[in-house]
Amino acid sequence: TRLTSGPAFDTMFLTLMTTHHRGALTMATDLLQTGSDVFVEEMAQDVISTQQKEIGQMKVMLGA
Repeated sequence: TRLTSGPAFDTMFLTLMTTHHRGALTMATDLLQTGSDVFVEEMAQDVISTQQKEIGQMKVMLGA
């Protein structure tokens, strides 16, 4: 089988990474709703902030 390369690879990679980051957002949001540890809640907020920023950057790179 032939591996994807070039622009097709870039598009596939960014699409899959966006999905991966959305999963992290879901997990962090769920944690904030059920968590009771301040350190863990701060970490979850940091995950949400950075993952949202990176999703935005990847959307720009995809032209979305």
